Amino acid sequence: MLMPSLYTFHYKLHEVAGYVNWLYFFHAWGFPARFSTIAQIHGCDSCRATWLASFPESERSRAAEAMQLYKEAMRMLRSLDTHNQAHVRLGLYECNADGDDIIIYPDSRLTFLRQQHEPFLCLSDFVRPLNENGTRDRIALFAASVDAAMEQQYAPDSDQPDDYRHLLCQTLADRLAEAAVEKVHEEVRRSLWGYAPNEHLSIADLHAERFQGIRPAVGYPSMPDQSLNFVLDSIIDFSSIGIDLTEHGAMRPHASVSGLMISHPDACYFSIGKIGEDQLYSYASRRGMAADTLRSYLTGNL
Repeated sequence: MLMPSLYTFHYKLHEVAGYVNWLYFFHAWGFPARFSTIAQIHGCDSCRATWLASFPESERSRAAEAMQLYKEAMRMLRSLDTHNQAHVRLGLYECNADGDDIIIYPDSRLTFLRQQHEPFLCLSDFVRPLNENGTRDRIALFAASVDAAMEQQYAPDSDQPDDYRHLLCQTLADRLAEAAVEKVHEEVRRSLWGYAPNEHLSIADLHAERFQGIRPAVGYPSMPDQSLNFVLDSIIDFSSIGIDLTEHGAMRPHASVSGLMISHPDACYFSIGKIGEDQLYSYASRRGMAADTLRSYLTGNL
């Protein structure tokens, strides 16, 4: 039996900046994906001019706006790097699937919903089930965030209020928290867990999720119940990296993410979609919670 392993990582922002998926940064600012390619080119004037010329004339004004936004984001990133960090809390555990649940050894359990339409998937399907010979699987649980002060830069009640720069800080913070998880997940696959020790993927490959396994996050389609944050917190201790939970399970700082890392080579992302009252009550029973309490977390699925 392997003992659980807990890790805490603290990164300077420049250490994770290379893992940022700029597509989602630009999406947050209302730019279509094609404009995010500005982050992939060399920063010289010639390369920028060539990039601008690659767009139809009708889109060049918008492309120029994207270019300016990226320049300002990089300038802001350099400024934030001086006093801010990104943080990841990671736990590696032995586990087994037990129906629609995952047993986390030695004494925890994660309970999931199952699709009520084909192909009827549940996250527990991608974990080795309990069996007579006692063979166990492994799973990683994670939470990541940035320094809380980073989100408050240029806020309306700060010493230097500036709505535009405040929003720029917030959208960068979101991407940097995700980037920190991307970096740690790479290390998990290659060494900490080590199920893909010979992996050599480019940043583009990572963003296209060409690695083995999946990294579903709390609140996303395959794990829509935000109250699962309370369970993850009880196992890996979010407070160790400065995250606290609201009474509804939302994370503070806002630029935080939590979830699981599963290694099964056939694991895939999916959406739970709509569930019936029968599944709600079954799920509530397995969680040991009132169905009406969980109903408020699953309004989008009922």
